[in-house]
Amino acid sequence: MEKLSNPQRTIETIKKYDFTFQKKFGQNFLIDAHVISKIIEGAQVSEDDFVLEIGPGIGTMTQYLAEAAREVAAVEIDKKLIPILQETLAGYDNVTIINEDILKVDIRALALEKNHGKPIKVVANLPYYITTPIIMGLFESHVPIDNITVMVQKEVADRMRVGPGSKEYGALSLAVQYYAEPILTARVPANCFIPRPNVDSAVISLKRHEKPAVQVDNEKLLFKIIRASFNQRRKTLQNGLKNSDLIEVSKEDIVDAIREAGLPESVRGEALTLEQFANLSNVLNKKIK
Repeated sequence: MEKLSNPQRTIETIKKYDFTFQKKFGQNFLIDAHVISKIIEGAQVSEDDFVLEIGPGIGTMTQYLAEAAREVAAVEIDKKLIPILQETLAGYDNVTIINEDILKVDIRALALEKNHGKPIKVVANLPYYITTPIIMGLFESHVPIDNITVMVQKEVADRMRVGPGSKEYGALSLAVQYYAEPILTARVPANCFIPRPNVDSAVISLKRHEKPAVQVDNEKLLFKIIRASFNQRRKTLQNGLKNSDLIEVSKEDIVDAIREAGLPESVRGEALTLEQFANLSNVLNKKIK
């Protein structure tokens, strides 16, 4: 069967099922075999791997994943796509289609069942609005993951990779870099999709660290501090933490902690490295105790 990466084949399939694109699901189907190859290469998929694919659409990338991996679980939220997937993936006996919201799937149980609890590889083509909740949900739940390779809006990929001093630098940058090494795999122009999105995309591989990039005594506190410091970017770090209901310590303790961490009183959160945030978190954690 001719693959769905042929644009004509994708159009025929959409018409056959009278499928209408749902804006709420951010549906844009990839129609470029070269980009798919880049994604599979970035994810380092081999014939021994179990791959979790998030948002398979009509199964374009799933077909290639099924040929490259031992087994694939494709999680699709749109029930109207399920009959299409059942047809386009009928020739592959190593694919399981799951009609569910990925945020509600017990991925740990899935990894245990399909991969005996060993680290899995995650591949996804994610709409902008759901990118952060999915990626952070995967990392924070401590599901055994080797890497997450995602197609995202170009600006989001840039945000994951930058450091202090860039206007793109923020809570997402720090959170991703705490858990993984972000590697840009490919830039993807809008004409590689049907329908054509208004923005360019990028493929980024997040190779999970064996241990987090920095050691902290209280991981939850670290991320509360990070979120609080970027919620009001124009404020100093001190004022951002003082005004936040996420940080349950006195204003005096916040001032003392910033001083003890060796930071100037006027510093802004956007100037801190991940290591400096970790140090501040450890100082503040002792005051909470």
